[in-house]
Amino acid sequence: MTQEPEHVPVGGPTHARRSSPSRVLTWAVSAVAALAGFGLVYANTVLGQVDEAFTAIKNDDLISAAPNPDSSTSETGDPDPADANSGEAINILLMGSDVRSGKNANIGGYFAGMRNDTTIIMHISADRSRVDLVSIPRDAQVDVPKCKLFNGKTLPAESGDFNIAFSKGGVNGDPGEAAACVINTVQKMSGLTIDHWAVVDFAGFEDMIDAIGGVPMCIPQKVVSKKARLNLEAGPQVLNGKQALALARMRTAEVGDVSGSDLQRIGRQHDILKQVSRVVLSKNLLTDAGELTLFLKAVASSLTMNPELADSKYLLGLAFSLRSIDPNAIKFHTVPWKYTEDFLNVTLTKNADIMWAQLRKDKPLTKVGDSSAGDAWDEANETSSAPVPTSTDVTEALLDECAA
Repeated sequence: MTQEPEHVPVGGPTHARRSSPSRVLTWAVSAVAALAGFGLVYANTVLGQVDEAFTAIKNDDLISAAPNPDSSTSETGDPDPADANSGEAINILLMGSDVRSGKNANIGGYFAGMRNDTTIIMHISADRSRVDLVSIPRDAQVDVPKCKLFNGKTLPAESGDFNIAFSKGGVNGDPGEAAACVINTVQKMSGLTIDHWAVVDFAGFEDMIDAIGGVPMCIPQKVVSKKARLNLEAGPQVLNGKQALALARMRTAEVGDVSGSDLQRIGRQHDILKQVSRVVLSKNLLTDAGELTLFLKAVASSLTMNPELADSKYLLGLAFSLRSIDPNAIKFHTVPWKYTEDFLNVTLTKNADIMWAQLRKDKPLTKVGDSSAGDAWDEANETSSAPVPTSTDVTEALLDECAA
């Protein structure tokens, strides 16, 4: 008997599933985590609206159990009623694809098929004192295990670029099937258990950036890219949603230091995400229900995810548990890699195994890969230790910091 995917209604009628998650999904969900102890905790008046905007797909039957490379297990504390996973580390897999239709096709152009161009593991520590976001290069050479589909078919295992996992699982155009295949691949290569997953689309990312009033960025030099439809002058400036998305997606440029490398693009994505997190953490969303509603709905409407993550009550508990996090404890990394002999792809190094082990054991990442220097280690981490501005005009403060 053919098993149909269970699209679970959350807080109301199930909405039509979006078919356009994008490579920039990562930032929308990272902003939700960064929001932490702010507006989510007191957002009960808008929960119904937010829940209705989520799209949830139950794909548990397609996901295999993660391997267990470690013999030891971590202890957990007493459960906190406000946090369903109190005392437990959480791993959320953030994914994006090049599937495009509707408004998303107008943004990125239309083509058939599903390709995963951005994948980030968000690790939230058990004590809720750290959030580590680890990017996986799309061209990393990996083993993709067998992928199950909702109709009962199983696709054979294969090896190749990491992003073929999403394409392979997404053969029927269902992001739940595609996500399951990526999750199985990540769990196989890392030994991590992925607790939740989410994908986002182009339009949703643009809406999120616009909902927070834009993102202040330091542009080191003039950038002109006809393909990305981007023209930016050098210097401090506030990017709107369309500009931020173009900068994040850009691979080529007629003017500016743009190599075409996906690894260089990961570095730009991290820069944008850091600034988004700082803006969200600095805004007083607690007392502005209208702004909070706009932000949450912009994020929710852009996401397709597993049912538990799509439950606003679950997000409330998680956010409340993160209320005291230091903004500088939200850090961005790239899994350690090195180029293949032909310099066309990358492979993960032995140092990646060290990083996976630290994540599995919920330890701070003492050494992390650099997205621009391959297997170079950056002991100080990529994240600035500068405090988040507390000015009522956080955008102005960040621009001043950029210009200094």
